[in-house]
Amino acid sequence: MTVTKKQIIEKLKEIIDPELGINIVDLGLIYEVNVHKAKKGENQKAEVKVTFTTPACPLATFLFGSIESKLNELQNLDVEVSVVFDPPWTPEKMSERAKVKLGMK
Repeated sequence: MTVTKKQIIEKLKEIIDPELGINIVDLGLIYEVNVHKAKKGENQKAEVKVTFTTPACPLATFLFGSIESKLNELQNLDVEVSVVFDPPWTPEKMSERAKVKLGMK
């Protein structure tokens, strides 16, 4: 069974930032998701680029571990998760729903 980008994003939406109570997708922490077709006899491959609100984010280890754990629930998928800080995260990267929940709209 092929895993889609949408399925990966839905899994990532299950990860809630414990300080803000908002999922990491709506917070704008997921910069990129690439999914590749499986080669015969191999698992499908995917790459996820994630950032944090600051390089010194106190929850970085927790969130990174949660991302790997959640994506490991998807069958026959090998995922490479990398942390990037370019471009830097800004509140503009949040979804409208997150901005409303945080009283920014």
